[in-house]
Amino acid sequence: MEKMNCPPDFRCPISMEIMKDPVTIVTGVSYERKNIEKWFFVYNKKTCPTTMQCVESFDMTPNHTLKRLILAWKETLVAPSSTSSSMPQPLIKHDEMVSLFTALESSPFKVSSMKKIRAIVELGDETKSDFIRSGGVEAVVGMLINQFDNSDFVSFQVCEEALGILHLLPLSKQDEKSFQLISQPDPMRSIAIILQRGSAEARFYAITIFRKIAKTGFNWNPLIEDQGIDLFKSLLELVYDGICNKASSYALEILFEILSSSKKSRLKAIEAGAICILIELLPDSNRSKSEKMLLLIKLLCESPEGRMAMVDHSLGIPVISKTLLQVSNLATKLGVKILWQVCNFHPTERVLEEMLMHGAVKKMVTLLHLEGRLSSTKKKVLEMLKMHCNSWKRHQCFPCDLKDYLG
Repeated sequence: MEKMNCPPDFRCPISMEIMKDPVTIVTGVSYERKNIEKWFFVYNKKTCPTTMQCVESFDMTPNHTLKRLILAWKETLVAPSSTSSSMPQPLIKHDEMVSLFTALESSPFKVSSMKKIRAIVELGDETKSDFIRSGGVEAVVGMLINQFDNSDFVSFQVCEEALGILHLLPLSKQDEKSFQLISQPDPMRSIAIILQRGSAEARFYAITIFRKIAKTGFNWNPLIEDQGIDLFKSLLELVYDGICNKASSYALEILFEILSSSKKSRLKAIEAGAICILIELLPDSNRSKSEKMLLLIKLLCESPEGRMAMVDHSLGIPVISKTLLQVSNLATKLGVKILWQVCNFHPTERVLEEMLMHGAVKKMVTLLHLEGRLSSTKKKVLEMLKMHCNSWKRHQCFPCDLKDYLG
């Protein structure tokens, strides 16, 4: 409830969490200290995440006023209410919201109007339902499409504010009208472009909307044909930045939805550098992200181009070998499938040697001793050992106990 009713300015634009130690940078935007420090000093970014302006000074000024406002707001949440309104808040806000819709097209203060609409929608589920019933989705999506045709900065801000409203909605097939409005080619194109060029906050809204739409079995092919490789680059950039864990996790989920339903799209993802990025991020990822990344690598390695990108990367075989028996049962299964694909279709001497040197062969033999588990995985392990054991035995680093085991 606290996060639902939180004023937007109290959230860090990077993590979207309520700030505890807000600091202001030279562009005048406030961030949670640890998040902006990570942006500047870990990821070596030289832009403001919200405005994307170049930053020459990395000085940070504690925003004591904002911190006091946040603390005061939190106290109002726990303090007992001294008065009770006889009229529910959603009903009070209905007329204001409808008037904002009506004046939105002609208003010279579109950004301000969109912010007010968002503040009302954030009040709770009742105001969200009222927003949808009152034609709010049509009005906001209309702004998203019409303003995108303009090239000025304010129009782009209007589009970002539109996403700030739409990402709050459930966007499921149960609400078919809203889903149909947002999933049309023009709105989806606008969202994809904001994902590429928008502020950190707007990109989070965009990826959240895409994730909700992805769960409905949406056909991504028209959007891929329109945006091409740029769509995959923007998704992979969110994964690579890692500055917002939710955004990077959502991007991985969307990539899986797209790649699992279209083999043609996998070639675009490979061209965008998916294999390279996933391999480099895998060693430092947690269990959940590691499993998602391995699943994507397995899908990409089903094509010759994916396998070639995998074996050409100097860390490809070592990183996959390391995941075996270390992350989870699912990660081990996926790791074996990836190595099996490579061994079946690209068993060069260097690949086989790297599998031996980095422990993959030894771990595969260990897998054979695990009773009653990973049966389909064991089958693939046996196939690889039978196919390549003569090559592995010739190497001096091949363990003697494994020679005896393999006969």
